[in-house]
Amino acid sequence: MKGKRNIFLVGPMGAGKTTIGKQLAEILKLEFVDSDHELEERTGAPIDWIFDIEGEDGFRKREEAILEELTQRQGIVLATGGGAIVSDKSRNFLAARGVVVYLETSIEQQLERTRRDKRRPLIQNDNPRETLESLMKEREPLYLEIADLTVATNISSVKSVAKEIVELMEQPIA
Repeated sequence: MKGKRNIFLVGPMGAGKTTIGKQLAEILKLEFVDSDHELEERTGAPIDWIFDIEGEDGFRKREEAILEELTQRQGIVLATGGGAIVSDKSRNFLAARGVVVYLETSIEQQLERTRRDKRRPLIQNDNPRETLESLMKEREPLYLEIADLTVATNISSVKSVAKEIVELMEQPIA
């Protein structure tokens, strides 16, 4: 990879953005940042609590502000929240300031990876599958709109997905 550039990971909850992002940052010797963790650290409150108090709109405004700042850093691997791409401004920050990698995964994998996680407010309901399907229908076009690369995370190990991203980034642009 010629020089340091930012890599922004987008995709649905449970796609592995944080886990793969840490591995990718280690391979590339870049700083890893998770926008959700950053938001929680700065507010002193967990995301599910922010959702409860401020609603999704309040949370998205906070997320947009964090992404505006984080995407201006240099030499980072950034794991974004699953809904970060809902905001036009956030999509623009991501698309303009780094390489956007869409980590694609199946609904089944999302269910498997998130089933015990009580801190994901959007799926704390009676039918998480229906919610995930609805979110995917709404958000996948937005992920694809800004993605420079799309990498499936269903089958491969974390390390092999990270290596695939590195290899794809090293290829000359067609």
